[in-house]
Amino acid sequence: MKTFLLKTWSHYLRLTTQWPSIGTLVPFIPLVVGWWVVTRLQLFPSAFLPGPAEVLRSFGTLVYTGVLPEYLQDSIVRLAIGSFWGIVLGIPLGILVGLSQRAHKALWPLLMFFQAIGDIAWLPILVIWFGYGLTTMTVVIVYTVIFPVILNTVLGVRSIPINMHRAALSLGASRLRMLWEVVLPGALPNIMTGLRNGLGYGWRALIATEIIVGTSGIGFLMFDARRAGSVVEILLGMIILGILWYIVDSWILAPIERATGQRWGLVTK
Repeated sequence: MKTFLLKTWSHYLRLTTQWPSIGTLVPFIPLVVGWWVVTRLQLFPSAFLPGPAEVLRSFGTLVYTGVLPEYLQDSIVRLAIGSFWGIVLGIPLGILVGLSQRAHKALWPLLMFFQAIGDIAWLPILVIWFGYGLTTMTVVIVYTVIFPVILNTVLGVRSIPINMHRAALSLGASRLRMLWEVVLPGALPNIMTGLRNGLGYGWRALIATEIIVGTSGIGFLMFDARRAGSVVEILLGMIILGILWYIVDSWILAPIERATGQRWGLVTK
């Protein structure tokens, strides 16, 4: 038995080395098996807790009818638009606050004040101002993304040793060149961490906003299923959210953040 377990473990390590994505699936196997066992034993009514097969059939139906691809596209486009503006506004503002003591004194209290106000708290007034549409959802995502970006950018800028600034100036670098060749590279690892965190918060804010004011999207799909009493579609929406974000974070954002840290001598694991 011990030999069998050792061989099995050795095969597993070999597979995960060759195909890292397989290792990410292993923790979910007991969860799915437990879910299947609970539903097969009928510990809960199927209307309250449908099984994996029912969720899979619902996935196929929604894909075939085109509802799921359309809603998924709407959610991704909204996240992309809101995140773009959050990044475009957040990085320059973070650099300004990090470099300028006057800007830090003037803006830091405002950043702390507005950061404490949750994004969803703005929804009632945003609905009054902009109605139920893309503008409201975009503002919420921008508001959510921008603070992690700003704060991490400030941290990155202020973590650069002052001697590097002085050395660049003494070598005749202009302030613009110093910004491009000293400040941005030095702050980039922290900026990437801020982007990763900001996009994660923005994704959750988007789903919450779609549930409350949306007319399409994955969040709206879950809320509409709640009104229809369809637990299977709610579970499907939750699973899609988790899988999609895991792919974006683990396959795109995390490697970029790691590569950035390695490039500038700050290796992250």
